[in-house]
Amino acid sequence: MRNWCAITFVVAALMPTLTAARADDGAIIDRWYSALLVADRTELSDLLADDVRIKLEDLGVVQNKQEFIASIDNWQGAVAGAAIRHRIAKSEGGVTTVIACYDFPNNDMLMQETFSVTDSRITASSQAAIAESCDGY
Repeated sequence: MRNWCAITFVVAALMPTLTAARADDGAIIDRWYSALLVADRTELSDLLADDVRIKLEDLGVVQNKQEFIASIDNWQGAVAGAAIRHRIAKSEGGVTTVIACYDFPNNDMLMQETFSVTDSRITASSQAAIAESCDGY
């Protein structure tokens, strides 16, 4: 019984820290999508760790930070007039899974994206299409 009380105390003591970490990760992800929508290179660069790896599953591409930021020129044209809706599906162990709907002017796409966050920086990200429309969002 004594061990059970100690474990309960430790879990209760750590819970606010774990909740705050999830909230911080959620804030970082909110900033990510806001910056992505307007192709804000400075904000995106600030959010990414220097050694980040961004995996675009559908294209079979892995980008480092410099490659990703360089690709924003092309993205800026694609995202003009678009909207991005996102919701966190789960968050555990520093990895957050997001369902994101990209509403482009002529089509939309539903994506599953994961983010690993350490020290308020995205250290890894992957994205894969899960539907050719956002009907399931």
